[in-house]
Amino acid sequence: MKVVRESGLPNRTSSMFTEIEGPDWDTVMGVVKRATEAVAPFGSRVSLVLKADIRPGYAGEIDGKLERLEQAIDEA
Repeated sequence: MKVVRESGLPNRTSSMFTEIEGPDWDTVMGVVKRATEAVAPFGSRVSLVLKADIRPGYAGEIDGKLERLEQAIDEA
């Protein structure tokens, strides 16, 4: 978590996942690599589940999508 938070990228952690939003593939994957390397000394294996939502031209979607959902619920 320290690596992700220190990256400066928008992020969110829940009980199951950590979400990271970045300007490009290399930036986000660099954070994933550093975070993986940071936990490697604490166990014999590191397991990752990655899901990517690549949407060129969009930013701020880590919060934007939830805001639109909440607005739709309020309007229903």
